[in-house]
Amino acid sequence: MTRENFTLANGRTAAIATAGAARPPIGKEISGELALLGEQLRHSSVRVQTRHSGAGSGVIWDSDGSIVTNAHVAQSEKNTVELWDGRVFEAVRTAIDRDRDLALLKIAARDLPAAAIGNSDNLRVGELVLAIGNPLGIPGALTTGIIHSANHTAPLLGRHQRGSIFGKNWLIADIKLAPGNSGGLLANARGEVVGINTAIANGLGLAVPAREVERFLRASATEPVRLGATMRSVPVLWGNRQILGLLVLDVAFGSLAMAARLQPGDVLISVLGQFLGSPDDLARILWNAKPGDRLSVEFVRSGKLFYSEAVAGESRGFFR
Repeated sequence: MTRENFTLANGRTAAIATAGAARPPIGKEISGELALLGEQLRHSSVRVQTRHSGAGSGVIWDSDGSIVTNAHVAQSEKNTVELWDGRVFEAVRTAIDRDRDLALLKIAARDLPAAAIGNSDNLRVGELVLAIGNPLGIPGALTTGIIHSANHTAPLLGRHQRGSIFGKNWLIADIKLAPGNSGGLLANARGEVVGINTAIANGLGLAVPAREVERFLRASATEPVRLGATMRSVPVLWGNRQILGLLVLDVAFGSLAMAARLQPGDVLISVLGQFLGSPDDLARILWNAKPGDRLSVEFVRSGKLFYSEAVAGESRGFFR
């Protein structure tokens, strides 16, 4: 109610209570806010298309063309990214962590509408969250739900189709996800991205916390590529002449050397076509490499020459 002054016939004024403007129903206010929030988030969401895995989603992490998605979405080194405004770019995968199911893509674009990144550690059970993605080919679809469990190791949720989810922290949300949501954003009610949607387990959505995404990005930008093998220089026959190679003494599990199919007893001859005379030569070559680069290696095993390739940061390569 409001009070308004009226002038009476006798010249006096009187204050009369009147009904003020009716407020819209609370449900209508919430609906409008969600619609606006969804529109804002769509501008920071992208569609990722690959030849191997179909279409998924991604998030513009910074304005200079860095896009985060799932590793199982960006299975190819080159992908196609479509922005919400319809522009299409070729995207190069520059880093990948298959164990955490994260990949970093780069496109040749600037001044992009980067997502606001929130603190995933501050989420509370029951907090409202929103997912934006391209489920079943529907562009920019919005779904809502609540946080079921924050930063949980999910001991009872089993496995998803891309490997074990045991021993990893997840944001677990009671939210409807479908194929095509993978790699897309999970945001809080303030429009801040708090996770990357990755899997569905027992009807619940699993997202990699934004804190772990940031850790992945820092590692991909600062950590040098390492072969992950113990070696020493030895002479080896190369055709009719003797050259120096690197005898593999030990191979670390999950390393680039394992991805390249190296085994103890092999003698590494070259990396990226450059011959190796000492571990320093190898260190110099790897210093110029970065996660996501494809590295070719030649080595001798049981007197025979073999060729192999592996991508830095991956857990597998191919061998012939």
